[in-house]
Amino acid sequence: MANVSPLKNDLLLRAARREPVERTPVWIMRQAGRYLPEYRALRAEEAFFDVVRTPELATEVTLQPLRRFPLDAAIIFSDILVVPQAMGLRVEMVPGQGPCLLDPLRKVSDLRRLHRPVIEDELHYVLEALRLTRRALDGKVPLIGFCGAPWTLMAYMIEGGGSKTFSQAKGWLYGAPEASHQLLSLLTEVLVEFLTAQIDAGAQVIQVFDSWAGVLSPDLYRTFALPYLRRIAEEVGKARPGVPRIVFARGAHATLDELAASGYDVVGIDWTVDPRQARQITQDRVALQGNLDPCALYADLKTIRRLTHQMLEAFGPRGHIANLGHGLHPTHDPEHVRAFVEAVHDYMPVANTCA
Repeated sequence: MANVSPLKNDLLLRAARREPVERTPVWIMRQAGRYLPEYRALRAEEAFFDVVRTPELATEVTLQPLRRFPLDAAIIFSDILVVPQAMGLRVEMVPGQGPCLLDPLRKVSDLRRLHRPVIEDELHYVLEALRLTRRALDGKVPLIGFCGAPWTLMAYMIEGGGSKTFSQAKGWLYGAPEASHQLLSLLTEVLVEFLTAQIDAGAQVIQVFDSWAGVLSPDLYRTFALPYLRRIAEEVGKARPGVPRIVFARGAHATLDELAASGYDVVGIDWTVDPRQARQITQDRVALQGNLDPCALYADLKTIRRLTHQMLEAFGPRGHIANLGHGLHPTHDPEHVRAFVEAVHDYMPVANTCA
């Protein structure tokens, strides 16, 4: 990307490569958004997807948490469902309910309603937001681009929104496996193009969110999720070598070993995974990201600091990117978020505290 400043803080990039770092880098999933009063003030005037589709507003929201906290990365303000939108489905963000797809895929013949988008045309607003944000950051910290994983997008596209069981989407896997693979393959092709375009527009790291990994059995995950995650890692890595790739598959405990072998540089883990066990399972093949329980931020500030330090000790000093085990909640107090970030910054491993 031309006319951008050199990176001043590359801690996250070095940690992703499992190189030595002076301290553990930290960013937070959903760090830009609904828990911040400045974001709520903006949203009082603008609908969610209007913010996402307006590059100047998306840039503003992306930068808001960096003005408050000493974070080590920015993540572009967008949504994983911009891809189903670009493929022809209508998506709305319903207050108090979350995303709602107004015309979900109910039968196999509905696949004909989807089209292969031209990324530079139909998702141009995400790319322009990345370009604007990268220039505005002026090299302060790396910029993260992202997408949803094929299975997670498929689950939303069939279910029409969030679900306790995802029975309709899982029903496709059991009852229409060929059509499921057809949809997952199409999504994978689109996502590879989207991530590559995000990197060209200024993303220095990319993350794939498999938010609904945990609703699948290990066998289903190995059949309908992991092969497509591997394709994304391999093809993006081949197209844009050197850009760190992160995968976050919430609830996919049983396939952690396979995730570590799927071609990503970093594997994010949720708060139900013991970091020491994750190290043993992944055998230092990848860096790890996570994994404080987001609800720990409802504790008092002293407790947040103690729990954060316990987490850092469990991961160890190398190949770790500090984060929560999932995203921030709308009811989180920004000062408690600050306590978490500052606790990561002031942590000193026991081995380094002796004179």
